[in-house]
Amino acid sequence: MTRFPRQDYAQLTPYDPDRKPVAVDLSDNSNLWGPNPAALEAVRQAPLEALTRYPSVYATELKAAVAQKYGVPVDAVTTGCGSDDILDSVCRAAVFPPGLMTFPAPSFSMAEVFARMNGLEARALPWSRAEVDPARLLLDEPDIIYLCRPNNPTGRSIPRDWILGLLALGGPDGPVVVLDEAYGDFADDSFLRDAPNTDRLLVVRTLSKLYGLAGLRVGFAVGPSTLVQEVEKSRGPYKVSQLGALAAVAALGDISGWADGIRHRTLQNRDRLAAELRSRGLQPPPSQANFLLVPVEPAGAVEVNDALRERGVATRPFPQLPELGEALRVTIGPWEQMEIFLSALDELLQP
Repeated sequence: MTRFPRQDYAQLTPYDPDRKPVAVDLSDNSNLWGPNPAALEAVRQAPLEALTRYPSVYATELKAAVAQKYGVPVDAVTTGCGSDDILDSVCRAAVFPPGLMTFPAPSFSMAEVFARMNGLEARALPWSRAEVDPARLLLDEPDIIYLCRPNNPTGRSIPRDWILGLLALGGPDGPVVVLDEAYGDFADDSFLRDAPNTDRLLVVRTLSKLYGLAGLRVGFAVGPSTLVQEVEKSRGPYKVSQLGALAAVAALGDISGWADGIRHRTLQNRDRLAAELRSRGLQPPPSQANFLLVPVEPAGAVEVNDALRERGVATRPFPQLPELGEALRVTIGPWEQMEIFLSALDELLQP
């Protein structure tokens, strides 16, 4: 009897964000101001060996740069080809199939996919229920709990006390808690410095958002050294390219104030766009990320996004979000791009 294809892959489909080129693309939450200048210069000055030779086996220089910037031990840092590569590695390292991941929904869609790719069951709990009582995430004795903070696609940030309470509930032998801080550079606080002193918290970050390095695919995570060592085994060698590592080290070590400036402009434009949307009768929830979620009920999210694309603007549609309904996710960028989005939206809102 053939064992191919895997039965648990039957409902999986290749990732397809439908990113056909448009004049203004606000769909993927990357940095619309461009890459960190120090990172760009590091790529320009890269030696030929950065292309012809294999990179550092486990991105040693990048680990050191992360440890230096965030004040954590080097052995508390792991890296990967983007933050989602680390999520994939954690699923393999933490659980022998079959296993269980639980997570509040809605959240980052690929977390569930990575669980299922690795032979795990993924079970969602509505955010409203999890927020009232985090212990509900532990009811089925999961091996992994996935949390996104700030949450994608809502932009909300889970209160610090809620996270601490969840960690206390599980005890030292509880599930691994993966805290995805892909948008942590825009939030009010972070658990990066806390993670090494916990038993089972792994905080995941990316350089795709604030630092503008999405095309180079660089991620890292911080946690207790015992957990990090297991993720390193699962991750495999050579996952961060030479160019990616050079750019990331330069970006993390940049003291010019560029990143602070981008963060300030992002938050300023985010609040300004939220006010503009509210003046049009739309109600985006508060966000601590570099995007806004815009409810578009009673219209359909896909239909509104298609109409915006016809006008040269792309957003990310989220149809039938649990507890939220139809919504668009809009990346924050230079105000000129926000104005183009608003102008296209106004055409659709006209009676």
